[in-house]
Amino acid sequence: MVVPGRRSRPNMRVPAPTDNDQDADNNNHAVSEKPSDTTPAVPRETIIKLIAFSLAMIGAPLGTYFLSVNTIFRGNTTFAGASAAVVANVVLIAYIIVAWQEDQEDQAKRKEKKGQ
Repeated sequence: MVVPGRRSRPNMRVPAPTDNDQDADNNNHAVSEKPSDTTPAVPRETIIKLIAFSLAMIGAPLGTYFLSVNTIFRGNTTFAGASAAVVANVVLIAYIIVAWQEDQEDQAKRKEKKGQ
């Protein structure tokens, strides 16, 4: 970008850094370095619950369908599919309830910390 009133000097060389400049840079970095915080943003228990409910959301409806299609409903795939849909909704509602309770616990802990 060309700015009016300024002169460009493309052939002007930047001087190489001296040893004093490098020492000052190293000292500044050494002083300002703090141990990094590597704790995850989401607790491990929450991740485990999410993975468990994800697997249940896949496995429970499929298992319900294939177990019920020939044993309970004797080949009627409509009823077996409907039962799999019901089980999928049960897993989803269970996840919502668990997440709600976890959120309530977190809010209670925050209120307790504010009260101290």
